[in-house]
Amino acid sequence: MINKILVANRGEIAVRIIRACREMGIGTVAVYSEADSLALHTQLADEAVCIGPAKSNDSYLNMENIISATVITGADAIHPGFGFLSENHKFAKLCEKCNITFIGPPSDVIKSMGNKTQARNTMINAGVNVIPGWNEPINSVEEGKEIAKKVGYPVIIKAALGGGGKGMRVANNEEEFEAAFNTAKKEAKASFNDDSMYMEHFIENPRHVEFQILADSYGNVVHLGERDCSIQRNHQKFIEEGPCVKLTDDLRNRMGEAAVRAAKAANYVGAGTIEFLVENDKDFYFMEMNTRIQVEHPVTEWITGIDLIKAQIRIASGEKLSIEQKDVKITGHSIECRINAENPSKGFRTSPGKITDLYLPGGKGIRIDTSIYSGYEVPPYYDSMIAKLIVHAKTRNEAIRKMKSALGEIIIQGIDTNVDYLYEIISSMETN
Repeated sequence: MINKILVANRGEIAVRIIRACREMGIGTVAVYSEADSLALHTQLADEAVCIGPAKSNDSYLNMENIISATVITGADAIHPGFGFLSENHKFAKLCEKCNITFIGPPSDVIKSMGNKTQARNTMINAGVNVIPGWNEPINSVEEGKEIAKKVGYPVIIKAALGGGGKGMRVANNEEEFEAAFNTAKKEAKASFNDDSMYMEHFIENPRHVEFQILADSYGNVVHLGERDCSIQRNHQKFIEEGPCVKLTDDLRNRMGEAAVRAAKAANYVGAGTIEFLVENDKDFYFMEMNTRIQVEHPVTEWITGIDLIKAQIRIASGEKLSIEQKDVKITGHSIECRINAENPSKGFRTSPGKITDLYLPGGKGIRIDTSIYSGYEVPPYYDSMIAKLIVHAKTRNEAIRKMKSALGEIIIQGIDTNVDYLYEIISSMETN
């Protein structure tokens, strides 16, 4: 049994995890940087420990300080949330060596799925469709050009250890290849300290659909349906919904079966996501596996009624899954909007500062995941997302109208946000 969990994260996901632990009767420890001394998660947890200065490298990415905080407070498990150390196999391995339960998959699974080339080969061996491409690291421009001819233009060049849209460039022809390759390689080195690159055929205007899976330590795996994450900016999601209205029942079943097969091939344990690209609403290809809880996990929680954070904790405690695939029922439609402290009219420039007035909507089928409050100072050091607004209704159009209504009620003064920008996009989604 897990008795106390240290939450190795900040912001709304830290608050989300702490609340789930409270409901389960599990003690909590918050960690915080000097810039987050007044953050909500530090006030909600049973204990709070400062782990360093404002910069992430000195605090939320400081493995030694986080492990020390875990030992000092007597916590027996760490929940990494998303971002920061959540997909760092070295951190997971360190937890294993220190006999601390890492609430996520084993370190070797994180490592294998984090390497895009290795993950791709695993899926090929499992019979899961992958995007046509090259399975081995590409070391030079000349080698890449020859491979691109075989793969077929347009191609997308990706960092083997990449993520978040970094280290990715598209080349439409041979003339564009060298500049795209060198730029992606340089960005990969700066972002991930590894410039190993691989290549895929670039699918134009695909639909980005991901399947949520749960897997226990006894070989049981289920999927919890899909989320459509096609509305993105610079390869980063900011509106997600489920289920995907463009999937036929046949395609949905085939993708769900592939997701379960992929998780089993990876020897996965915990909550994870299999991400696919769907071409022409009929063919699908494995893109990557996220070995953590996703920002958009509330969409799945709404349509299935399953608490994914609690499921993660139970699996990490050694429990078997309490559901089989036949027990998973999808009900209604859910949409999530990511609310960021940024100004869309000024190139999405981030907007840290003090929140002077705040009103957030409520009501049936409306959920807000956030850590902000009136008087809170949004720091300039971290991701700009300050809240998630999630709605649920019987139909997609009802969910869209509910989201429009909720966005229209939000008041956040003192900083700029993307609320109006989200309202415009949501308004364009409604159909007659």
